[in-house]
Amino acid sequence: MIKLEVNDYVQVVAPMESLPINILFAKAVIDHKVSGSVYVDNVKEPQAFYIAHPYGMSLIFGDTNNDMFNDDLFHYLINKDKVRNHYEWLQAFPTSWNRKIETILGSNLVKNASADLNRVLQNTRVNFTFNISKYMKFRPQLDTQEHPIVRSTQEVLNTMPGSVLPKYFWGNDDQFQNEGIGFSLIYDGEVASTAFSSCRFENQLEIGIETVEKYRGKGFALTVCSVLINYCIENGLEPIWACRMENTPSYQLAHKLGFTPTLYLPYYRLPV
Repeated sequence: MIKLEVNDYVQVVAPMESLPINILFAKAVIDHKVSGSVYVDNVKEPQAFYIAHPYGMSLIFGDTNNDMFNDDLFHYLINKDKVRNHYEWLQAFPTSWNRKIETILGSNLVKNASADLNRVLQNTRVNFTFNISKYMKFRPQLDTQEHPIVRSTQEVLNTMPGSVLPKYFWGNDDQFQNEGIGFSLIYDGEVASTAFSSCRFENQLEIGIETVEKYRGKGFALTVCSVLINYCIENGLEPIWACRMENTPSYQLAHKLGFTPTLYLPYYRLPV
């Protein structure tokens, strides 16, 4: 695995654009919206690609048959050289990469969440498609807002705890304010829940959502997400949703908001 220089990211654009799965997080790296890492098998004519987003998401695609690349990949996946200090979640395409990963990892791959955390854990990632007709039937139930919802500013978000926040998906505060969008629900004078664009490209907006732990279970995420979805509809944007199937709250919330599962993919949690 050879780390590609930022100026050479252009070599990844065409191969990546042909992928029929949700890859907006990887595109954010290639388009320099966030500072991630890109690895290839060959600098001049790359055929295998590995893109890592700073939030902890990654994508591998392309040729599966480069032995040197795959040897380096094995070391990376098991974190042999301690290049990671946090979990990373890997998505692979096409199916041949999933077969190759299973072969490369052997006993280092497990499918039981309670198994050894020092091994790679296989989960499932779900890609959804937004069904506007389904959402519009449900929308009247969301029209009455009991709590104020405001446009998210950095000042609003600075005091909010959580791991899914714009600062982890955008290069800086100004970039989020200029290119992104978010809405926050206020409860007792503080931000209780926020929905925002974790990625935004042309007519697509991927939704990120965070609710402060003490306010979970009150339906705040449903309410604030609907405001962001309304914004998408009004501005000709397609809302994008993806999550781990094991993330039951997110999976169920997507269904309530008019999203339909369209693709189930293996998803690998890489150890620290």
